[in-house]
Amino acid sequence: MSSARVHLFDSTLRDGAQTHGVDFSTPDKAAIAVALDAMGIDYIEGGWPGANPTDDAFFADPPSLGRARLCAFGMTRRAGRSADNDPGLRALLEAKAPVAVLVGKSWDFQCKVALGVEPGENLHMIADSIAFMSREKAEAMYDAEHFFDGYKANPAYATATVKAALEAGARWAVLCDTNGGTLAHEIGEIITALVADGIPGDRLGIHAHNDTGNAVANSLAAVRAGARQVQGTLNGLGERCGNANLVSLIPSLMLKMDLDVGLSPEHLVKLTETSRALDERLNRAPDRRAPYVGESAFAHKGGLHVSAVEKDPRCYEHIDPALVGNKRQILVSDQAGRSNVLSRLREIGLTVDPDDPKIARVVEEVKLREFKGYAYDGAGASFELLARRLLHRVPEYFRLTSFRVIDERRWNAKGELITLSEATIKADIGGEHHMAVAEGNGPVNALDAALRKVLVPAYPHLAGLRLVDYKVRILTPEAATAAVTRVLIESADRAGNRWTTVGVSPNVIDASFNALHDSITFALLGANVPAAETATAAE
Repeated sequence: MSSARVHLFDSTLRDGAQTHGVDFSTPDKAAIAVALDAMGIDYIEGGWPGANPTDDAFFADPPSLGRARLCAFGMTRRAGRSADNDPGLRALLEAKAPVAVLVGKSWDFQCKVALGVEPGENLHMIADSIAFMSREKAEAMYDAEHFFDGYKANPAYATATVKAALEAGARWAVLCDTNGGTLAHEIGEIITALVADGIPGDRLGIHAHNDTGNAVANSLAAVRAGARQVQGTLNGLGERCGNANLVSLIPSLMLKMDLDVGLSPEHLVKLTETSRALDERLNRAPDRRAPYVGESAFAHKGGLHVSAVEKDPRCYEHIDPALVGNKRQILVSDQAGRSNVLSRLREIGLTVDPDDPKIARVVEEVKLREFKGYAYDGAGASFELLARRLLHRVPEYFRLTSFRVIDERRWNAKGELITLSEATIKADIGGEHHMAVAEGNGPVNALDAALRKVLVPAYPHLAGLRLVDYKVRILTPEAATAAVTRVLIESADRAGNRWTTVGVSPNVIDASFNALHDSITFALLGANVPAAETATAAE
């Protein structure tokens, strides 16, 4: 590993909070800060004290951090005020954070248009504010806003703002591509020029926005040119198109550029877990295609690819997924061959002779079903059940002999238009016949409720089963309302396990039941629950 130390700065709690649809609470901020600290981040920017009640509450009682330095964000003094008489700087000073980050203008155009001050006065504002915070805080940084646009317009002035901050005592001058329009070759050329002009690279940082989709590339280019602090957010959160994604940057710096970012291999293993925990906190699905940590980042579908990966992962994997806490996935679909099926069976704990003729039957059945509309590459639980059934290894927990769903749309006594679904099911469980009726806010919800009425008493484990996602796709749009539909149901249990099942039918309720039946069966099978007659006897 190279001896060049690159410092990591996370701005999720400030920049990330500007993401459309993201609204952190104070406890959210504290929990995320603790997770970032555990991952080994050097600096954590907590927010802007004085800007809103959430940030005020966070800095009034910040979480205890073991490694990271907590940063409070603010702006340089206002024109016409002294630094020690500026209310914004005073709020920053009172925040319980050892590091102050001050943003200032580095583009003369912005000085005149946004601030309404002369470029010379702006230099005094930067120097006065940084000098004040350097005296009062353990560390001060300068965020050079619009630096690259400013440099391209007036290199001498943009450079002067950076030098003013560093000479006033800033530990770091962070070069911001605020509009996100600069490309990697420009970033590299400009930082190389700064270093040649006498500004040490170990005093420079990079803060890239992703408006051209190049934030990660721009950050790596900055490091190559000499910058030794990299700023970004978890999962690339941020306003507009987001900020540089630290989840992609960290392993690229460590594993691809062989740079020391202060993280141990044990820290790096937490990367996938931390990324997905943030999405869970935000109540949104993780990006399956996210580099390094996505569920599909190391997923293989083509038979030839799987065969090669089985021999040597380097054939189609750029790193060992375990290094970042991820894992390989072998997908089964109509593109798959024997190697996919055998690998997937090994993953689920089924040992089968590769020459067993049943393997060919599984492959052919998958291809036939996918031709009819099934999608097993996104429904691993249904594939596992299909394979086990073809190998005669799945107990029949219940048999649905019939179901009926009625939808009613009417005006109630208050004159309100309401819809109501009612499901009636008849099922055999352990040799006994059951019937149940239930209502729901939709036909699938009603069907699920009716099934639970008869299944939970026989299988208490199902009380913790919940459906977390439901997707319907029309497979034959040319058939209009008579189209074949595919339903994907994602389920979860109390332990946090998740799985996806699939059902296909010209009737959307029937397709939903097929997926629901697989989900229930998979939950019971995964928990090693015996069939009802055995379970009753054991009790």
